[in-house]
Amino acid sequence: MNTSVKPERRPARKTRQALPPRVRRLVESPTYVQADEDGAFLRRPEMCGVRLQLDYWKAEEKLQQLGIRDTVVVYGSTRIEAPARARRRLAEARARLKAKPSDAQRQRAVRAADANMRHSVYYEIAREFGRLVGASEGSTRLPRLTIVTGGGPGIMEAANRGAYDTDSPTVGMNIALPHDQLPNAYLTPELCFRFHYFAIRKLHLLEKAKAAVFFPGGYGTCDELFEVLTLLQTRKIEPIPVVLVGEAYWRSLVDFDMMAEEGMIAPDDLTLFRYCENAQDIWSAICQWHDANA
Repeated sequence: MNTSVKPERRPARKTRQALPPRVRRLVESPTYVQADEDGAFLRRPEMCGVRLQLDYWKAEEKLQQLGIRDTVVVYGSTRIEAPARARRRLAEARARLKAKPSDAQRQRAVRAADANMRHSVYYEIAREFGRLVGASEGSTRLPRLTIVTGGGPGIMEAANRGAYDTDSPTVGMNIALPHDQLPNAYLTPELCFRFHYFAIRKLHLLEKAKAAVFFPGGYGTCDELFEVLTLLQTRKIEPIPVVLVGEAYWRSLVDFDMMAEEGMIAPDDLTLFRYCENAQDIWSAICQWHDANA
């Protein structure tokens, strides 16, 4: 039997107009709006705690309902494109430069498009990794995993796309931003979420993770990488394998060895992650870690 209580809503507008003036003023007052239906009230700074709880629970309830218990989370740049798109962008940039070779802005555009073309290999690696995860059956040591990403374009799209290729569920946890960022097209509709708070989104990305994979990225990817490493270093989360894809990129970006040599991290902290170069190596590293730590 459904025991939920239906909210008592305001009288309909036509009904309100028929009320005595004094009563109509009462039911049209902002204070008469039921709290859970009052958007202006819920958006007040004092209601932040309630909004945090709502931001968390809506996704958590659906994940539980659909049996999403064990995941591998994939992080990486939104700017990395599929090779075909990257080739078109480079060809277009070169064509514009050819029409006006001395234009500095067009020269920069060609350099950026050329870098994007070189980085597009990571899109294919992320897509293939998504396929490997989606096609895996799990084992006694490592359960069947579901791909989870931030739900946006670039590397996130690639990983979700790989899982989508295998008809597996694939999760996206998008974020509300000042500029539009639509979810990528390869998410399971019932598993496509949108968060207001970065903190709640980060919590959900990592909460069920049995592995974290980091592709080349910018500020956001680095922020998430260092947060995961800090949580592991301080034992705030259970150990999981962390894979950095593209050793040359990560070594040029962050000198982890120098941090250890300078005493800013312990030598053992360098064992919190490992480098890989292709999809099969990433998947093998995750399986081997779980075999060793079963």
